[in-house]
Amino acid sequence: MISRAALAAIGQSSFSVALSGGLTPWRMLALLDPDALAEPGTTILQVDERVAPEGDEARNLTQLRASLSERALERLLPMPVEADDLDQAAVRYGAALPRELDLVHLGLGPDGHTASLVPGDPVLEVDDRPVALTAGEYQGHRRMTMTYPALARARKTLWLVTGEDKRDALARLRAGDHSIPAARVETRDSLIIADHAAAGGD
Repeated sequence: MISRAALAAIGQSSFSVALSGGLTPWRMLALLDPDALAEPGTTILQVDERVAPEGDEARNLTQLRASLSERALERLLPMPVEADDLDQAAVRYGAALPRELDLVHLGLGPDGHTASLVPGDPVLEVDDRPVALTAGEYQGHRRMTMTYPALARARKTLWLVTGEDKRDALARLRAGDHSIPAARVETRDSLIIADHAAAGGD
């Protein structure tokens, strides 16, 4: 889907793709041509990032740098989670987003979170800016994340879901159960790709 979306954007002046963290995007990127996202006019954005130092293994950026070609990395706009003023950094990143995102990739956690929109965090209710910070730590780190309004800008949304531990969350996502954060994402054109373990044999 990423390659098709990029090809569909050829002839336009730009193509924007936002990538989430977790394990599935690195497997996905490994299947792409290393330069698939390196064309002029392409912007690669981060859906979310852990607040951690440069090079930290917990950083999504660390994995992106290992997964993308040097040419593609020139198109990457990392989330500025090393800034002294993280709130202002989030504002700046939000201002840099295009009015529409051609493609957003999202994952799904066993608890129903997506991006860094995690259960119980006040970031779920942020509706006045496209990028914000979680109020507390999640799995050891505070996060910077695109908010629901930003994710709703996507022309296409690609969900990648793997693992038996995601089975319940996936069923609730498909059912539109707004008790989990992922199901509150507004999408215009979405595709869910799930492995057999997550889909439960569907």
